[in-house]
Amino acid sequence: YTTYDRNYHYLGIRGISRPGDYNSRFLLLVDGHRINDSIYDTAFIGTEFPLDVDLIDRVEIVRGPSSSIYGTNAFLGVINVLTKKGGQFKGAEVSGEADSYDTYKGRLSYGNNFFNGIEALVSGSYYSSGGHHDLYFKEFDSPADNYGIAQDADTDKYYNMFTTLKFKDLSLQGAYSSRDKTIPTAPWDTEFNNAGTSTRDDVGYLDLKYEHDFENWQITSRLFYDYYQYRGTYILSGNVANKDNANGERWGADLKVVVDYFPKHRLILGGEFIDHIRQDQVTYNENPYSSYLDERRTSQNWGFYIQDEFKICDALLLNIGVRYDHYDTFGGTTNPRAALIYHPLPTTALKLVYGSAFRAPTAYELYYNDGNITAKSNPNLQPEKIDTYELIYEQYFESQLRFTASLFYNDIKDLISLEQDPSDSLNVFRNINRLETRGAELELEKQWNSGWKGLISYTLQKTENEQTGEDATNSPQHLIKGILTFPLLKDKIVASLEEHYTSKRKLLDGTKTASFFITNLTLSSHNLIRGLDLSVSIYNVFNKGYADPASEEHVQNAIEQDGRSFRLKLIYRF
Repeated sequence: YTTYDRNYHYLGIRGISRPGDYNSRFLLLVDGHRINDSIYDTAFIGTEFPLDVDLIDRVEIVRGPSSSIYGTNAFLGVINVLTKKGGQFKGAEVSGEADSYDTYKGRLSYGNNFFNGIEALVSGSYYSSGGHHDLYFKEFDSPADNYGIAQDADTDKYYNMFTTLKFKDLSLQGAYSSRDKTIPTAPWDTEFNNAGTSTRDDVGYLDLKYEHDFENWQITSRLFYDYYQYRGTYILSGNVANKDNANGERWGADLKVVVDYFPKHRLILGGEFIDHIRQDQVTYNENPYSSYLDERRTSQNWGFYIQDEFKICDALLLNIGVRYDHYDTFGGTTNPRAALIYHPLPTTALKLVYGSAFRAPTAYELYYNDGNITAKSNPNLQPEKIDTYELIYEQYFESQLRFTASLFYNDIKDLISLEQDPSDSLNVFRNINRLETRGAELELEKQWNSGWKGLISYTLQKTENEQTGEDATNSPQHLIKGILTFPLLKDKIVASLEEHYTSKRKLLDGTKTASFFITNLTLSSHNLIRGLDLSVSIYNVFNKGYADPASEEHVQNAIEQDGRSFRLKLIYRF
């Protein structure tokens, strides 16, 4: 599930989405390349995500901890976005979109396989949204604050570029995106109804990868460079512009070897090295000039891992692995993972999984302060730890029916949280909380020969603070999702109906948001006219009013979300 504060989108899973956590407990990959940045370790899932959605081939999600392979951030889950290849385009493609709230988007892509064996893809996109022209927030309903109406303070713009070149076993991939977002909610004690409060995120990377399959083993190695720049402008009382800037750069290399030489064993060995050559954080008031933070850091971390897939017998498989990571900031951490997989029948699987993971404290959590006016740094932070136990049942039927059920338990220790130090009343990040989650998931998927497809899932969970026994914030006890896809005009028009239910979520003040159903409908056509695709979407069909929990920087306890909106999209290939 997601949360939106009208600046960034935040991701939650199995009841855990702490307000203001910057998505650092998820690892986001594009074709195996780490996207989380060097300052906040953010997994970008909103319009700041550096890849156009039309370039996505599929998304693979691993729920639960996976630090035994991936290291830090693989705490609650791993998301690997796999891109389309140049050969899938076989020429040029142009797309255009028009949405509600004065929103427009365009994309131009070209991809192909060439006679010399080179496969290439190059694409560029531009997006502009005027957002809500008038947003009402009851917390600011006074004559001095325009009676709670933020005017033209919800704009969102970005452009991105993406390219991939592949020749035999060698590939080079690059991406760059720049996104500007105005903030209508007046966070961090900024002036309300001032469109000058905004953020800008620039994300880019280069990734050189080599892959080769030998007779009994495979090798994958990569060399990469990442760039991240954040620019925050916050208009304070008296029209004073506070600048909050961050710059992150890193380079690194990793190696993975898969060995199928030994009978009944499949070994996976690997290692990774990352050099954060720039981790700068600067905060100052522009006019009159006053500096609050000028923190310039570098750091390194490395890790290595081994995993064995042992086929005990035809029906029983043991998967066991461990990874060790070392950081300049706090030292070393070891994280194992084990899974026992039993197939009593070819169409039935039972899995018992244990996983351990960690999240390293970010440069922001370690070093951010405002000159000890309201906040101070804590360079002695230790990594968060999680232990997960899960029992999974999977059943496939001949009638293209799949059923999955799971029980899970999470124990999170040394959770990094912001608290106020009673000795000096300054805010500081510390390892102070412990969360415990118990829950179950059910999923049913069915396909019919007539072209109908359906999927429904349900999650039940309870997440508590072990010290206080209180429910966690922004933690829905019930989640239901359903999608039904069916043809309206054979081979021409397809309809997709989505339904999302989210139960009540606790806010920071102890109250709760209302539960809500959201319905989305899309009609799409492929090759209605040769080379032309058309889709029409209605989001929040019944114009349901609902709100997402807010984090501590907001005056609001909850942020109202969009009502009904529309989108028209055209894609033309030539």
